[in-house]
Amino acid sequence: MHKKAGPLFYIFLFVFVFVVMFPFLWMLITSIKPLTELFGDKAFIPYTSRPTLENYVSVFTKYPFLHYQWNSLVVASITTIYTVFVASFAAYAIARLKFRGKTIILGTVLAVSMFPQIATISPIYMFLKNVGLTNSYLGLIIPYTTFSLPLSIWLLVSFFRKIPFDLEEAAKIDGASMWQTYWRVILPLAGPGIFTTSILVFIGAWNEFLFSLTINTADKYKTVPVGIAMFQGQYTIPWGEISAATVVVTIPLVILVLIFQRRIVSGLTSGSVKE
Repeated sequence: MHKKAGPLFYIFLFVFVFVVMFPFLWMLITSIKPLTELFGDKAFIPYTSRPTLENYVSVFTKYPFLHYQWNSLVVASITTIYTVFVASFAAYAIARLKFRGKTIILGTVLAVSMFPQIATISPIYMFLKNVGLTNSYLGLIIPYTTFSLPLSIWLLVSFFRKIPFDLEEAAKIDGASMWQTYWRVILPLAGPGIFTTSILVFIGAWNEFLFSLTINTADKYKTVPVGIAMFQGQYTIPWGEISAATVVVTIPLVILVLIFQRRIVSGLTSGSVKE
C-alpha cells in the first residue's frame, strides 16, 4: 500500500521545479520585454507591462538564424544516426559475444570519455585543417562522434545485457545466423535503449559549442549555439534577441523530451534493473 504524499512533499516539489525552470522562465520574460525594460530599474522585474514580439522578429530578419538551425539539425542528426549505428554493433559484441579483453575495451572506452574537450581541441583542429575539413559538416561530425560513442556504448551495453540469452539461442535453433539474430531479435528488443541513447546524443550534438566555434568559422557552417553567441556587437549585447533565440532553440527540445518522456525513462531504467 502506497502512502499518500503530504503537503511538505508538494512544497519541496514546487520549489525544486521553480529552481529548475527559473532560468528558462527568465529568458522567456526577457525575450518579450521591450528594449527600454531590459536595462535600469525594470531589468530585474519578472514581468512586463508591454509585451512585444519584436525580439523574435529581429532574430529571423537580422540574422541567418534559420540557416544556423539547419546546420545544427544536419550535424546533430547525422552524428546521432552514425553514433548509434556504430555503438549498437560495439555494444552487442561486448554484451553478447565471448572474447578476451572485454574489461580492457570498456575501460578504454571510459577513459576516452574522460578527456576534457579543451585538451583535445587543438590536435583535432590541426588534423581537420590539414585534411581540409574545417568549415564543413563533416568537420563537426567526426569529433562529435568521437565524444558521443563512449557514452552510447556504455548505455547500450547495459540494454543488450538485459535481453535474455534464451531468445538468442532459440533463434539459432531455428536456423537464424548471427546477423539475422541481431537484426530481427536483439535490435527490436533493445529499441527503448537505442531511442534513449539517440535522444541524448542528439541533444549533446545540438548544444555543443566549443568545437563548433573553433572548427567552423564561416557563417555558412555555424551552428545555433555559435550563431547566438555572435549576436553581440562591438559595444552592445542584444539581450532581448539572445533570449528570444534561446527560447526558439530550446522549445523544440523540450517538446521532444515531453512527448517521448515515457520512452526515455523506460529506456534509462530498463537497462539498470535486472529481472
